Amino acid sequence: MALIDIIKYQAEENEFVWKFSSSDLRIGTQVIVNPAQHAFFIKGGEILDEFTSGTYTIKTENIPLLNKIINLPFGGNSPFQAEVWYVNLLSKLDNKWGTTNPILLEDPKYGVIIPVRAFGQYGFKISNPRTFLQTLTGNLASFSADKIQEYFKGKIISSLTSLISRKLIKENVSILEINIFLDELSQFCQENISDEFKKFGLEIVNFYFMSISVPLDDPSVVKLKEAKDLAAKVKITGKELYQMDRSFDVLDNAAKNEGGIAGNLIGAGLGLGIGAGVGNQMSNVSGNLNTTNTPTPLTIMYYVLINNQQNGPLSFVQLQQLIIDVRINKQTMIWKTGLEHWVLITELPETSILFNQTPPPPPAISI
Repeated sequence: MALIDIIKYQAEENEFVWKFSSSDLRIGTQVIVNPAQHAFFIKGGEILDEFTSGTYTIKTENIPLLNKIINLPFGGNSPFQAEVWYVNLLSKLDNKWGTTNPILLEDPKYGVIIPVRAFGQYGFKISNPRTFLQTLTGNLASFSADKIQEYFKGKIISSLTSLISRKLIKENVSILEINIFLDELSQFCQENISDEFKKFGLEIVNFYFMSISVPLDDPSVVKLKEAKDLAAKVKITGKELYQMDRSFDVLDNAAKNEGGIAGNLIGAGLGLGIGAGVGNQMSNVSGNLNTTNTPTPLTIMYYVLINNQQNGPLSFVQLQQLIIDVRINKQTMIWKTGLEHWVLITELPETSILFNQTPPPPPAISI
């Protein structure tokens, strides 16, 4: 086999590590390293020297350990076994990433867990050739960009789940609004993912989100949109006006449901009380729209103890029916938002009057 006089590597865009195919070298062989390349002289698995761009001649003067590792009994022209490895330092910018399966994220504003798909692109380059060669390449004769992408694919996707969640919580951004913040999110993820790449001598040049999407027909997404619409409605109309609107809905539904609890209560005369309450609420709204709003009994939810078991949340109408059914009485303990502890049901003004409106159980008739 002929002795090798010149060693060089014509880099390819997708190839990042390449081993010179022949190991029959001799003292005096020239090694040519082009710009954006790095070369290593390896013998017996040990890196003896490394070269940046330029032309080098293999000799004991520039590879000091050479004389200790190889034996040259026939002078400078004698062949010896060694390897020359090249590392490509060019940036590879068009690497695609994407979630194979949706990742589950909790919306920080509304507390709904949503399936999210994300897609994007990133670029990398080898910033520490020696570290990259020692940690990833091993004894492979070449190492392509595809291998790098495959290796880090799982790491990128697993990191994105926690990183996106952290960003959403930090900025208090709903998942439905996330596309407005793609640039900020891209920068945030690049800074945090870079540390993992540095361990292997790689540097993230850029990292982009191209799109983040949710399945519009998913039940959790529908629920999230409803919560957002409700929040917007309350914000636009004001809390008390919204409560008044809901009160009208309660009256309307109760009138339509004559056979239900609400229908029975209206038949017993409670409907007039509810109507009066709505009238009072309208009067309060028209009298002073800028005062602090106090929830009406129709909008308050209660909890009661029945046989030492907590029941609720219960509406004002449902409390009335429980009294009619003799399931609760004046000794029942009750709690609502704003109370520090449980109290007797008769200690709350709005619930104590229920016992004045509800007839006692009918007397037993003896035959």
